[in-house]
Amino acid sequence: MIPVTSRNNQHIAVFGLGASGQATAHALTAGGGAVTAWDDNADSRRDAANENIALADPATLDWSGQDALILSPGVPLTNPHPHPAARAALAAGKPVIGDIELLFENAGEATLIGITGTNGKSTTSALLHHVLQVAGTRVQIGGNFGPPVLGLDPVGRDDTVVLELSSYQLDLIDRAAFDIAVFLNLTPDHLDRHGDMDGYVAAKKRIFRNSRGARQMAVIGVDDVHGAAIAAELSERPGWIVTPISSTRELTGGVSVVNGILTDQGGNRCDISGIDTLRGMHNWQNAAAAWAAARTHGVAPHIIANAFEDFAGLPHRLETVATIDGVRFVNDSKATNGEAASRALRSFDDIYWIAGGIAKEDGLAPTLPCLDRVRRAYLIGEAARDFEAELTKNGVSVRIAGDLAAALTLAAADATADGATAPVVLLSPACASFDQYPNFAKRGDHFRDLVMALNGGRAT
Repeated sequence: MIPVTSRNNQHIAVFGLGASGQATAHALTAGGGAVTAWDDNADSRRDAANENIALADPATLDWSGQDALILSPGVPLTNPHPHPAARAALAAGKPVIGDIELLFENAGEATLIGITGTNGKSTTSALLHHVLQVAGTRVQIGGNFGPPVLGLDPVGRDDTVVLELSSYQLDLIDRAAFDIAVFLNLTPDHLDRHGDMDGYVAAKKRIFRNSRGARQMAVIGVDDVHGAAIAAELSERPGWIVTPISSTRELTGGVSVVNGILTDQGGNRCDISGIDTLRGMHNWQNAAAAWAAARTHGVAPHIIANAFEDFAGLPHRLETVATIDGVRFVNDSKATNGEAASRALRSFDDIYWIAGGIAKEDGLAPTLPCLDRVRRAYLIGEAARDFEAELTKNGVSVRIAGDLAAALTLAAADATADGATAPVVLLSPACASFDQYPNFAKRGDHFRDLVMALNGGRAT
């Protein structure tokens, strides 16, 4: 735990009592703060009470006696409307911040690396963490991926913390700043929480909001218009050194991966084309970002290259579950929007594609240029009929499966019978899971279980 001594003797309200909220409450108490906490969920309140966390609803507190509200990033701050807890604190003129801000206040001597973007945050964070571990760095990982940041071990000047940062978490920073700030990409997502695309862009750009000494490194993906514009803008700001990254073209002053060959501005080269856990252009972007950040951190090129080779990858992200009778089964349940699914589709040929759920803002539009790789689509969930119309219009053979078990049965039979050279049954839904599963991980776990049952419980 990292005690929050920066809030010693303050009265702090905490709203949201999941893992990060409970860790925040304990860290504030350990640092000498007076804490009351709340959650709209009665089970969460009961769990917190069992942890000796004092309960009080921030929406009904006397805010003249409170110093700040620590808000869970999952709770609306502005759109579609502020949660009553946030509204009460803001009306009283009290700051509403998150646990990332508290980490900055109490771990400021450590090297802080923040990573954001619509897609690829978790893989890039995990890959960079792995590289730094291989290099012998004292490093921890947390934030949107990994443990709650205030539940990490105490850190000092010689430590590094890799932080995956969502737009929700960035909305809740005030003075927090990062030695290395990584911005991967931006496509429409979470617009209900940010109002519109401008609001979403503004939230993501907060990773560059504050200064952290004379030299800060920004690693920015320039393959989309938003990243290119941010890179150009930040290049004009004093104190920032911008390293652009690309997975589509060679850059003279940055890090590129073209056809699986990584090159950097120092003339170093690394072939990652044969690394299965870094398959596809989207993972090439992730690798370029991790390379740039690790080099800034002082890691030698050969150490990074060796670490890439034994990176285990993450579940639910182009995860090969099994190969059965020549058919590869791939779990990409984390692809909860069209852009993420398009990246998976570009990674294979002869695809038997399982898609559907609750459609996001971008729908299937980003996948349309990749449909020549799809032999047939098997549609599930709420979006099935809309997706059927869109895919049929674009010449894709479609079967409405309804649920994942039926989709897998149909896809496996077709992939086995068709005689394609390297058939792939790909779960890459392009949708949120909430119509049929509580989260993408549960959806991916179910897919994995179904595949393993198909294979008699063996991974091959």
